[in-house]
Amino acid sequence: MKNNNSNVAMPPLFSTQNFIWMAIGGVIIALGMFLLSGGKNEDPKVFDYNVVYSTTRITVAPILIILGLIVEIFAIFKKSTPVTE
Repeated sequence: MKNNNSNVAMPPLFSTQNFIWMAIGGVIIALGMFLLSGGKNEDPKVFDYNVVYSTTRITVAPILIILGLIVEIFAIFKKSTPVTE
């Protein structure tokens, strides 16, 4: 049997806009991870409640990570605009 579709060019799955949105989502996730890891005690033998359980680490960082994941999902499901030549 002869394969008729061997030279058929498939359109790309993602466009440049999709990759830009994916990069934005990745940057937001990286920023959230950076904020989540921040904070250091001056004396490692003393537990400082305010450094460990700060608002940035407990609230802002997880919200940024979830927001970044939502942007990534948007970037994947966003319809690519057809390229006209």
